[in-house]
Amino acid sequence: MALHIIILAAGDGTRMKSRLPKVLHTVGGQPMLRRVLNTACALGPEGMHVVFNPAAPEVRDACADFDVVWVPQEQRLGTGHAVQQAMPGIPPDARVLVLYGDIPLIRAATLRPLLAGDEPLRALTMTLGDPTGYGRIVRGAEGSIQSIVEERDATPDQRLTQEVNTGVLVAQAGPLVGWLGRLEQGNSQGEYYLTDIFEMAAADQVGVGSVTAERAWELAGANDQVQLAALERRFQVSEAERLMRAGVRIVDPNRVDIRGDVDGASDAWVDVNVVLEGRVRLGEGVSVGPGCVLTDCELAPGTQVHANSVLEGVTTTGACQIGPFARLRPGTQLGEGAKVGNFVETKNARLGDGTKASHLSYLGDATIGDGVNIGAGTITCNYDGVNKHQTIIEDDVFIGSDTQLVAPVTVGQGADIGAGSTITRDVPAGQLTLSRSKQVTIPQWKRPTKKD
Repeated sequence: MALHIIILAAGDGTRMKSRLPKVLHTVGGQPMLRRVLNTACALGPEGMHVVFNPAAPEVRDACADFDVVWVPQEQRLGTGHAVQQAMPGIPPDARVLVLYGDIPLIRAATLRPLLAGDEPLRALTMTLGDPTGYGRIVRGAEGSIQSIVEERDATPDQRLTQEVNTGVLVAQAGPLVGWLGRLEQGNSQGEYYLTDIFEMAAADQVGVGSVTAERAWELAGANDQVQLAALERRFQVSEAERLMRAGVRIVDPNRVDIRGDVDGASDAWVDVNVVLEGRVRLGEGVSVGPGCVLTDCELAPGTQVHANSVLEGVTTTGACQIGPFARLRPGTQLGEGAKVGNFVETKNARLGDGTKASHLSYLGDATIGDGVNIGAGTITCNYDGVNKHQTIIEDDVFIGSDTQLVAPVTVGQGADIGAGSTITRDVPAGQLTLSRSKQVTIPQWKRPTKKD
């Protein structure tokens, strides 16, 4: 039986107090809806249907790369009404899984047991020490679900129940359409509650199954900024635990932010207040100092990133030293034993094995060979105001401090450049090249004095 997944994502999210639609608020650097869609894709559905508010087209735009049927919900009349909007696009012999765009932590592994049963209707429940705010599961004498009662409509005795509704369910499409057609608005909110179908199924003597989620925190949603922050922290702890189980040493899991696809090898070290974004790979023994931000980086074993460095789109091919206070921009590649020190910025630059730029330099659009020394204050002048130009520095070059290399220019192998030079033409290999004004001393010089 083909699986179709409906994701409800049309809520206004007024309690967020934000112009951004609720499902586009991020957890772990990704919009909540995208996380739910990724989980849905992992289940291999025949089709995915997202119910959204047509007044918020940015929801659709943010997930345009997913193969999704977008279902507009002009009026928000409750969860039952939302599912009704999607059913015309679903075959009557399909199974329908209903998810929500604001439960970003749900895993496919949690949903598979729910899909394993063959009852016409199955609910995913959870047990909470404090069930406040959740609909309560009402079971009959034989233990099957008789109904789900929203808290505002529950009796005092029903509110004592700790087993609650997660909102996630799976149903056969044929019976589901029939139950949805019988929904009424006779509740305190005047909405069509999807949960009312459980009472209908019980009355029809249709088998109703259930699975209790082992990790209730996966089903937590976010209705306001406080709940969103709690989701973020729960996600961060979970991701930190995953990395630590792989052998990564995280000094304080509460002071690391993981906002992408991050993997680490054994004995990698991550200090406090580190942010990891995008696709990050930390090789064995890599260390990342406090206050660093890494985005889309692949660091070879033994690489050390010292405090307060910012790396984006960086690849190291061997153990090297970066920082502190280094800024490495996209296209930077560092070889074995290379060093990029404090207040050095690179962009689209390749530094070969053993090459060092220890401080206060800018290296952009540069190909730098092995064993090169870049003196403090060196700048590759790569931009003429319209186009970028390449600087090529061959192996074993020594560049003195405060040198400007005006691209396009090539510095030959083994060349030396004197400090304070401005290089505008190619430098021959194995020679000393410098460009300086003659030093002059003015005799009998007197400093100006302040006038009365």
